[in-house]
Amino acid sequence: MRKLLSSFIALTAILVSVNSASAQGLIPNPSSGQTIIQDFGLGKVTLNYFRPNVKGRKIFGGLESYGAVWRTGANNATTIQFTDEVSIAGNKVPAGKYALFTIPEINSWTIILNKTADQWGAYDYKKEDDLLRFTVKPMSVKQTTETFTMQFSNVTPGSMNLNLMWANVAISIPMMVDYDPKVMANIDKAMMDEKKPYFAAAQYYYLNDKDLNKALSWVNEAEKTDMKAPWYKLWKSRIQLKMGDKKAAIETAKLGVEAAKEAKNDEYVKLNQDVLNSIK
Repeated sequence: MRKLLSSFIALTAILVSVNSASAQGLIPNPSSGQTIIQDFGLGKVTLNYFRPNVKGRKIFGGLESYGAVWRTGANNATTIQFTDEVSIAGNKVPAGKYALFTIPEINSWTIILNKTADQWGAYDYKKEDDLLRFTVKPMSVKQTTETFTMQFSNVTPGSMNLNLMWANVAISIPMMVDYDPKVMANIDKAMMDEKKPYFAAAQYYYLNDKDLNKALSWVNEAEKTDMKAPWYKLWKSRIQLKMGDKKAAIETAKLGVEAAKEAKNDEYVKLNQDVLNSIK
């Protein structure tokens, strides 16, 4: 028994020593760390996790037991931080930093956001500290992902997916953020300042189906600062076309093509020409 205890203590000391050395940058960490910062709405999402490798092992149902809480990576529990309130799989999540745990199963994964963000592994995990739990369906994929990978995909200002891939399993977690009320309030406030963001506000109104009359008046104001700028002509023609004024849109886009050619700006020659080509 003493010999077994001594061996255990020695092994523990070695593991602690290796981990400490890795943390101090003396040797490479066997499971590399990665930080992803993703713009989302008007804020950001920060993801921190460690990336173990398959190394020929059976991962789910083997190295990571089915039905057990997993740190979703290696070393420290994976953390995800939101600067603004978001919606995850239809559930509201306040701004803050959370540990991201998972419970893998063959046909269903439980996704957990836990309010104790900074912890080692899942050893001190407490269910009572969960903010949110929901399930997603895992996908079996033919191509093996050797290194555990997390990434954001299908990113728009208001929605995106967080994807997890390892071995031959992948899951996708939908996220949304309602940024429009804050943007509208920001525009209203900025329009009271001396330097008004006419161009940016006109673009936002056009892209988000707001008051097009107001968008047109704003792009007209922006255009006054440089009557030869082809980008003002481009967005003005887009707004006019969306308002149903094809004649005005054609005239504006033609002026945009001419202005872009004069400035030798091929990009805006094409973009203004695209407006003309879209009009039938």
